[in-house]
Amino acid sequence: MSSDDWSDTENDAVVASYFSMLNDELSGRSYNKAAQNRLVQEQIGRSRGAIEFKHCNVSAAAKGFGLPIVKGYQPRFNFQMALAEAISRWLALHPDWETAVYRPHQSGMAETSSLFVGVAPTLRNTPPPEELEKMQAVARRFDVAGRDERNRVLGRAGEELVFHHERFQLHQQGRGDLAKRVRWVSQEDGDGAGYDIFSYTPEGRERLIEVKTTNGWERTPFHISRNELEVAEARREDWHLFRLYEFARSPKAFELRPPLDAHVTLTATSFQASFQ
Repeated sequence: MSSDDWSDTENDAVVASYFSMLNDELSGRSYNKAAQNRLVQEQIGRSRGAIEFKHCNVSAAAKGFGLPIVKGYQPRFNFQMALAEAISRWLALHPDWETAVYRPHQSGMAETSSLFVGVAPTLRNTPPPEELEKMQAVARRFDVAGRDERNRVLGRAGEELVFHHERFQLHQQGRGDLAKRVRWVSQEDGDGAGYDIFSYTPEGRERLIEVKTTNGWERTPFHISRNELEVAEARREDWHLFRLYEFARSPKAFELRPPLDAHVTLTATSFQASFQ
């Protein structure tokens, strides 16, 4: 191993330091980056500059994981996969972290009055190929989309936000009558409808909304079921995919309309085995 290679012990120490700062930042607590750097120096004997650079590498790998990142540590994408493995180890040791990270936003969620809904990612705003390839490699290797899908607390919180957003928008447009009829279908009836929220346009047309939520950036991959795709195809004029991202900080969103393969690449990730 050369002096430029970092051991698992060194990577684990830097990742633990990074998540300590991230926890404080997301919780609104103050922290001292210099003090954290000195602590890691004492632990692993690396220089201040090397640790500062490595924290930027952690930001890049964390972005690939679909996680929020520490402000001020701009992602540097020349990291080894061993650093991503250190993040995976940290997450495995702290399984409840991702269900707790956005709790500060939940207290006033029912009274939320606005949600920024912007433009979906396009080829024009694609990151440099080498950066995108690195993040996609991390997302594939560690099943980032599956992790978000299994995080039921995150999914429920995202659906709740969209439910109240839809009602608020209808009230704002003078359709309080329709706002009262908006339904949180997945909560009231359970999964299986192919959408989570039953809403309306101001003109009274039905809006069938499937919500996908992540703490990561807007290009974080997501899972979509065969049933959801079938409903999207059958109800093309009414079905909407509502993508929430950066949920742990200040949630933002965009919408996708069928056909979905005009916007994203759909990749089969599992197969059903039936006996002949």
